Amino acid sequence: MLDLGLTPQKALQRAYQRDPDAIEKWQRETFPSIAKQAKADGAEIFFWDESGFRADTVHGKTWGIRGQTPVVSRPGQRQSISAASAVNANGAFWFCTYEGGLNAELFVELLGRMMKYRRKPLHLVLDGLPAHKTALVKKYVASTEGRLTLHFLPGYAPDLNPDELVWSHVKRTGTAPRPLQKGEKLRDKIEEQLGKLQQLPHLVRSFFKAPSVAYIGDC
Repeated sequence: MLDLGLTPQKALQRAYQRDPDAIEKWQRETFPSIAKQAKADGAEIFFWDESGFRADTVHGKTWGIRGQTPVVSRPGQRQSISAASAVNANGAFWFCTYEGGLNAELFVELLGRMMKYRRKPLHLVLDGLPAHKTALVKKYVASTEGRLTLHFLPGYAPDLNPDELVWSHVKRTGTAPRPLQKGEKLRDKIEEQLGKLQQLPHLVRSFFKAPSVAYIGDC
Protein backbone atom coordinates (compact mmCIF):
# COMPACT_ATOMS: atom_id res chain seq x y z
CA MET A 1 0.00 0.00 0.00
CA LEU A 2 1.33 3.41 -1.00
CA ASP A 3 2.22 5.60 1.98
CA LEU A 4 1.53 9.24 1.10
CA GLY A 5 2.43 10.51 4.57
CA LEU A 6 -1.10 11.80 5.15
CA THR A 7 -2.84 11.94 8.52
CA PRO A 8 -6.33 13.20 9.51
CA GLN A 9 -5.95 16.74 10.84
CA LYS A 10 -8.13 19.68 11.79
CA ALA A 11 -7.52 22.38 9.20
CA LEU A 12 -6.58 25.91 10.23
CA GLN A 13 -9.07 28.54 9.11
CA ARG A 14 -7.76 31.53 7.16
CA ALA A 15 -9.82 34.27 5.51
CA TYR A 16 -9.41 34.34 1.74
CA GLN A 17 -9.09 38.15 1.97
CA ARG A 18 -5.68 37.78 3.63
CA ASP A 19 -2.87 39.60 1.90
CA PRO A 20 0.29 37.45 2.09
CA ASP A 21 2.47 40.35 0.96
CA ALA A 22 1.12 42.64 3.70
CA ILE A 23 1.68 39.91 6.29
CA GLU A 24 5.25 39.32 5.16
CA LYS A 25 5.94 43.05 5.20
CA TRP A 26 4.54 43.27 8.75
CA GLN A 27 6.78 40.46 9.94
CA ARG A 28 9.97 41.51 8.15
CA GLU A 29 9.73 45.31 8.16
CA THR A 30 6.86 46.92 10.04
CA PHE A 31 7.06 45.16 13.38
CA PRO A 32 10.89 45.24 13.60
CA SER A 33 10.61 49.00 13.02
CA ILE A 34 8.03 49.28 15.81
CA ALA A 35 10.27 47.29 18.16
CA LYS A 36 13.25 49.49 17.32
CA GLN A 37 11.26 52.66 17.94
CA ALA A 38 9.84 51.33 21.22
CA LYS A 39 13.35 50.53 22.44
CA ALA A 40 14.49 54.04 21.55
CA ASP A 41 11.48 55.51 23.38
CA GLY A 42 12.01 53.37 26.48
CA ALA A 43 8.50 52.05 25.76
CA GLU A 44 6.79 48.69 26.13
CA ILE A 45 4.95 46.79 23.40
CA PHE A 46 1.63 45.15 24.17
CA PHE A 47 -0.75 43.25 21.89
CA TRP A 48 -4.46 43.98 22.42
CA ASP A 49 -7.60 42.03 21.56
CA GLU A 50 -11.23 41.63 22.64
CA SER A 51 -13.41 38.56 23.01
CA GLY A 52 -16.89 37.55 24.10
CA PHE A 53 -18.04 34.77 26.44
CA ARG A 54 -21.36 33.00 26.85
CA ALA A 55 -22.40 30.84 29.77
CA ASP A 56 -24.25 28.36 27.56
CA THR A 57 -21.29 27.59 25.31
CA VAL A 58 -19.71 24.17 25.82
CA HIS A 59 -16.45 23.39 23.99
CA GLY A 60 -14.53 20.18 23.68
CA LYS A 61 -15.37 16.53 24.16
CA THR A 62 -15.71 14.10 27.05
CA TRP A 63 -15.78 10.35 27.55
CA GLY A 64 -19.01 8.40 27.28
CA ILE A 65 -20.36 4.91 26.73
CA ARG A 66 -20.66 4.00 23.06
CA GLY A 67 -24.16 4.75 21.86
CA GLN A 68 -24.99 6.99 24.84
CA THR A 69 -24.37 10.69 24.23
CA PRO A 70 -23.12 12.42 27.41
CA VAL A 71 -25.27 15.23 28.78
CA VAL A 72 -23.61 18.35 30.18
CA SER A 73 -25.65 20.53 32.52
CA ARG A 74 -25.48 24.23 31.81
CA PRO A 75 -27.41 27.29 32.94
CA GLY A 76 -30.61 28.01 31.09
CA GLN A 77 -30.04 31.74 31.47
CA ARG A 78 -27.87 33.07 28.65
CA GLN A 79 -25.32 35.12 30.51
CA SER A 80 -22.75 36.87 28.33
CA ILE A 81 -19.81 39.16 28.97
CA SER A 82 -17.09 40.79 26.89
CA ALA A 83 -13.44 41.23 27.79
CA ALA A 84 -10.39 43.05 26.51
CA SER A 85 -6.82 42.12 27.29
CA ALA A 86 -3.27 43.02 26.36
CA VAL A 87 -0.15 40.87 26.58
CA ASN A 88 3.56 41.57 26.60
CA ALA A 89 6.38 39.22 25.58
CA ASN A 90 7.92 39.64 29.04
CA GLY A 91 4.84 38.06 30.65
CA ALA A 92 2.83 41.15 31.61
CA PHE A 93 -0.94 40.82 31.25
CA TRP A 94 -3.72 43.42 31.55
CA PHE A 95 -7.46 42.83 31.26
CA CYS A 96 -10.91 44.27 31.90
CA THR A 97 -14.48 43.11 31.35
CA TYR A 98 -17.44 45.04 30.02
CA GLU A 99 -21.03 44.60 28.87
CA GLY A 100 -22.05 44.45 25.22
CA GLY A 101 -20.10 45.30 22.11
CA LEU A 102 -17.21 47.70 21.73
CA ASN A 103 -17.65 51.19 20.32
CA ALA A 104 -15.25 54.13 20.11
CA GLU A 105 -16.41 55.70 23.38
CA LEU A 106 -15.94 52.47 25.32
CA PHE A 107 -12.60 51.78 23.65
CA VAL A 108 -11.31 55.19 24.75
CA GLU A 109 -12.54 54.47 28.28
CA LEU A 110 -10.70 51.13 28.32
CA LEU A 111 -7.53 52.71 26.98
CA GLY A 112 -7.78 55.27 29.76
CA ARG A 113 -7.95 52.50 32.34
CA MET A 114 -4.92 50.80 30.87
CA MET A 115 -2.89 54.00 30.74
CA LYS A 116 -3.88 55.28 34.19
CA TYR A 117 -0.98 53.87 36.20
CA ARG A 118 1.55 53.37 33.43
CA ARG A 119 5.00 54.89 33.85
CA LYS A 120 6.51 53.91 30.51
CA PRO A 121 5.23 54.89 27.05
CA LEU A 122 3.13 52.21 25.38
CA HIS A 123 3.14 50.92 21.82
CA LEU A 124 -0.12 49.00 21.43
CA VAL A 125 -0.60 46.54 18.56
CA LEU A 126 -4.18 45.66 17.65
CA ASP A 127 -6.48 44.77 14.77
CA GLY A 128 -8.28 47.17 12.48
CA LEU A 129 -11.72 47.03 14.09
CA PRO A 130 -13.59 50.23 13.07
CA ALA A 131 -14.01 51.21 16.74
CA HIS A 132 -10.21 51.29 17.03
CA LYS A 133 -9.77 53.86 14.26
CA THR A 134 -12.30 56.62 14.85
CA ALA A 135 -11.59 60.33 15.19
CA LEU A 136 -12.44 60.07 18.89
CA VAL A 137 -9.74 57.45 19.40
CA LYS A 138 -7.20 59.49 17.45
CA LYS A 139 -8.04 62.50 19.60
CA TYR A 140 -7.48 60.52 22.79
CA VAL A 141 -4.16 59.11 21.53
CA ALA A 142 -3.03 62.65 20.65
CA SER A 143 -3.95 63.80 24.16
CA THR A 144 -1.42 61.35 25.66
CA GLU A 145 1.39 63.41 24.06
CA GLY A 146 3.33 60.41 22.83
CA ARG A 147 2.73 58.14 25.81
CA LEU A 148 0.43 55.93 23.68
CA THR A 149 0.94 54.86 20.07
CA LEU A 150 -1.37 52.50 18.19
CA HIS A 151 -0.17 50.11 15.48
CA PHE A 152 -2.58 48.10 13.34
CA LEU A 153 -2.04 44.52 12.20
CA PRO A 154 -2.64 43.52 8.57
CA GLY A 155 -6.27 42.70 7.85
CA TYR A 156 -7.65 39.21 8.37
CA ALA A 157 -4.53 38.01 10.19
CA PRO A 158 -5.54 37.35 13.82
CA ASP A 159 -2.89 34.63 14.02
CA LEU A 160 -0.26 37.39 14.16
CA ASN A 161 -1.64 38.50 17.53
CA PRO A 162 -0.48 36.48 20.58
CA ASP A 163 -3.47 37.79 22.54
CA GLU A 164 -5.64 35.52 20.39
CA LEU A 165 -3.86 32.61 22.07
CA VAL A 166 -4.89 34.01 25.46
CA TRP A 167 -8.55 33.76 24.50
CA SER A 168 -8.05 30.29 23.09
CA HIS A 169 -6.51 29.19 26.39
CA VAL A 170 -9.18 30.85 28.53
CA LYS A 171 -12.07 29.36 26.55
CA ARG A 172 -10.49 25.92 26.49
CA THR A 173 -9.68 25.76 30.22
CA GLY A 174 -12.25 28.04 31.86
CA THR A 175 -16.02 27.76 31.79
CA ALA A 176 -15.92 25.39 28.79
CA PRO A 177 -15.05 22.15 30.68
CA ARG A 178 -16.99 23.26 33.75
CA PRO A 179 -20.15 25.23 32.91
CA LEU A 180 -21.52 27.68 35.44
CA GLN A 181 -23.29 26.21 38.42
CA LYS A 182 -26.48 27.53 39.99
CA GLY A 183 -25.99 31.02 41.38
CA GLU A 184 -22.65 31.63 39.66
CA LYS A 185 -22.09 34.72 37.54
CA LEU A 186 -20.19 34.51 34.27
CA ARG A 187 -18.46 37.85 34.78
CA ASP A 188 -17.11 36.72 38.15
CA LYS A 189 -15.78 33.48 36.69
CA ILE A 190 -14.09 35.17 33.72
CA GLU A 191 -12.51 37.83 35.92
CA GLU A 192 -11.32 35.11 38.30
CA GLN A 193 -9.65 33.16 35.52
CA LEU A 194 -8.09 36.22 33.91
CA GLY A 195 -6.86 37.31 37.33
CA LYS A 196 -5.14 33.95 37.79
CA LEU A 197 -3.53 34.27 34.37
CA GLN A 198 -2.20 37.66 35.42
CA GLN A 199 -0.25 35.88 38.16
CA LEU A 200 1.37 33.43 35.73
CA PRO A 201 3.88 35.39 33.63
CA HIS A 202 5.56 32.17 32.48
CA LEU A 203 2.27 31.07 30.91
CA VAL A 204 1.80 34.47 29.26
CA ARG A 205 5.32 34.28 27.84
CA SER A 206 4.56 30.83 26.42
CA PHE A 207 1.94 32.30 24.09
CA PHE A 208 4.73 34.16 22.31
CA LYS A 209 6.47 30.87 21.44
CA ALA A 210 3.76 29.81 19.00
CA PRO A 211 5.07 29.58 15.39
CA SER A 212 2.51 32.15 14.15
CA VAL A 213 3.95 34.85 16.44
CA ALA A 214 7.61 33.84 16.36
CA TYR A 215 8.31 37.03 14.40
CA ILE A 216 7.86 39.03 17.63
CA GLY A 217 10.98 37.69 19.29
CA ASP A 218 12.13 39.45 22.43
CA CYS A 219 10.42 42.83 22.27
